[in-house]
Amino acid sequence: MPRIGWKVSYGVGAASVNHALIVIFLEYSAWGLLTMPMIATLKETFPDEPFLMNGLGMGIKGILSFLSAPLIGALSDIWGRKLLLLVTVTFTCLPIPLMFVHNWVFFVIASLSGVFGVTFSVVLAYVADVTTPEERSSSHGMVSAIFAASLVMSPALGNLLMNAFGINAVVLFATIISVMDVLFVWLAVPESLPKKVRTSISWKQVNPFRIMRRLDSDIPTLCLIVFLLLLPAAGEFSCVPAYLKLRMGFDFMELSVLIAFVASLSIAMNKILGSLIRAVGAKRTVLVGLGLNLLQLLLYSFGTEKWIMWMACLVAALGSISFPALCAYASIYYDSESQAAVQGTINGLSSLCNGLGPAVFGIIFYLSDMDLSVGLPTNKDTFQEHTVAAPFMFGAFCVLIAILAAIFMPSGQESKGKKAHFSKMQYVI
Repeated sequence: MPRIGWKVSYGVGAASVNHALIVIFLEYSAWGLLTMPMIATLKETFPDEPFLMNGLGMGIKGILSFLSAPLIGALSDIWGRKLLLLVTVTFTCLPIPLMFVHNWVFFVIASLSGVFGVTFSVVLAYVADVTTPEERSSSHGMVSAIFAASLVMSPALGNLLMNAFGINAVVLFATIISVMDVLFVWLAVPESLPKKVRTSISWKQVNPFRIMRRLDSDIPTLCLIVFLLLLPAAGEFSCVPAYLKLRMGFDFMELSVLIAFVASLSIAMNKILGSLIRAVGAKRTVLVGLGLNLLQLLLYSFGTEKWIMWMACLVAALGSISFPALCAYASIYYDSESQAAVQGTINGLSSLCNGLGPAVFGIIFYLSDMDLSVGLPTNKDTFQEHTVAAPFMFGAFCVLIAILAAIFMPSGQESKGKKAHFSKMQYVI
């Protein structure tokens, strides 16, 4: 491992977006393989309250990632991307082989790994280092597409391996991939941030709440939009398969086809993100994505037929550009010296929402007397449309506020060349 202060000179080729794509693909493929084994292990370890314990673990991990993401991003601005990529990838993948040791140990370490599990923010900073402002939007789209592709392929492969060879075989395969990822970062990824442009920063600025107060006034608005978009998105992701099965009568095959369709279209949308931003601008792309998210939540809220659910999923896939468009907007808005801290804060909010979203939606379902884990209520007279729609209506309200906030974001012309206020702060121990 390179020591702090060294100029990292090794790696394969010049720093490029391809290095970042491989890192993301390997990391999320390793975790995607464990999707079905984790559900089985969760039920075995916490038979009485599996969903509660899963939500608690996700919440802890998300909150820790939110609190630590600005620190990790700021440290990569000081010490370089390669070292922080090595740290984040190592700690993100560390829990995987612990499934061999003990289930409790695995879930505890997986929750605590959120402290360093913020690879995505460092990867986006890496991408910003090696691309021009004009190239960043398409590059962010490629990162999001690779992320989606890894989550499309790996869960199905993990399920196939588990059925054929058992859980341990899946854990072994995932462990091998995670080790490959760590070795790839260590041996093949070159440093992307030249030492001469590395910045210094006050430790006071690694507080995510303080950052949002001290940064340019546009950043808190951007963070608010990210939060209002991703909170319902995470909750929706956690419950939609069960909702479609229990409420709309989708069978396993229909759900599989629907998920594959949505994932494939999401990948295609993210691949054309750069062209879309160049054509209409980053701000308009964000507004279009938010509008599509609002529409799909309303369709989920009021839809009563399967074809409406297909339409909702189609709109959801088209709206998948929202978050990468927001990241691309931030990458265009601020220069490369402050990319990691800005992207770290944004992706820290993403981690926070990944923990809070499922819990919020679960609470709303609980308050609505609708537990998707046990099926439809026995008394069909109590099964009312507004009861089931409540979580999605909440999500639609959040996205509506996000749209109103996004309207007041500056356009690309106003923001061109702008720097974050912390880019010149002094490094204080």
